[in-house]
Amino acid sequence: MIAKLPKILAPKKIQGDQILDLNLRPKNLDEFIGQDKLKKNLEIFIGAAKKRKETPDHILFYGNPGLGKTTLSLIMAHELGANIKVVTGPSIERAGDLASILTSLAENDILFIDECHRLSPVVEEVLYPAMESYSLDLMVGKGLMAESLKIDLPKFTLIGATTRPSLLTSPLRDRFGVTFCLEFYKEDEIGQIIARSAKILDVNLDQEAISEIAKRARFTPRVANRLLKRVRDYAEVKEVQKVNCRIVQEALDLLEVDAKGLTPSDLRLLKVILEKFNGGPTGIKTLAAALGEDEETIEEIYEPYLMRLGFLDRTTRGRIVTSAAKEHLGLPKLTLL
Repeated sequence: MIAKLPKILAPKKIQGDQILDLNLRPKNLDEFIGQDKLKKNLEIFIGAAKKRKETPDHILFYGNPGLGKTTLSLIMAHELGANIKVVTGPSIERAGDLASILTSLAENDILFIDECHRLSPVVEEVLYPAMESYSLDLMVGKGLMAESLKIDLPKFTLIGATTRPSLLTSPLRDRFGVTFCLEFYKEDEIGQIIARSAKILDVNLDQEAISEIAKRARFTPRVANRLLKRVRDYAEVKEVQKVNCRIVQEALDLLEVDAKGLTPSDLRLLKVILEKFNGGPTGIKTLAAALGEDEETIEEIYEPYLMRLGFLDRTTRGRIVTSAAKEHLGLPKLTLL
């Protein structure tokens, strides 16, 4: 029997690829592949709350995009039998927006705030008493007519997710009872995730095909599932019944995803440093200007994977392209400054 997803209290309807993505997400901790240490701690955390029949403490998940922060939050809701409301930090623009969300929660609900590092200071001020004492302290009216209004809230669990934990303010970070870091996955774990997703999508892959997708998936489940769906599309159009390594290579080469999972944007970043700055070092502001990208995109999207591969180094003087990256690009191994 397939476990039901927790009820998601979202403002917009979920349809199309979003439904497909929800179907690919594991529904419980037993189905979740990878992050073994985190899972063991989460099992204890959830089990203790259920045994005491208490609302779990607030949780912060941090790590690179696509590693499973949202999925683990949905799993928590499922394991606890709780409803979950999903919002993003930038969507909560005013204190009143947050007040409206908090007062709509029921006892033991979960509020999941993605990109919580992008909450405004005004919104954070309202969030502090809500997290600590389950109450809202609001100012009603203006000037001499202004008065403080206190509203009691039901007990709830806040799950925050961020890719930039360093941007969280100390008062907000300190109010989370537990913090979990999601690491990049191992290649064999990505292979297991692809095999599971292929079964759900009814894609017939041999083991070499699974391994080939895993090699190009950037150690990230979200990327692995995205590449798998594109391989499925290619196989259907080409009327291929059994997908082998050659078919995967053809499909992903067409998408310009190379053997290491690098995209044209990744390669452009490396080539700009090599060609314009002699391999580096170059500062992030200069690099962003040369690429026409914002600094946050470079630091969050491109750099983590390139550093994981050993293709890029961050130093006090700036970014440096490594000899391993030069070898991958087919360039001579020159001495780098």
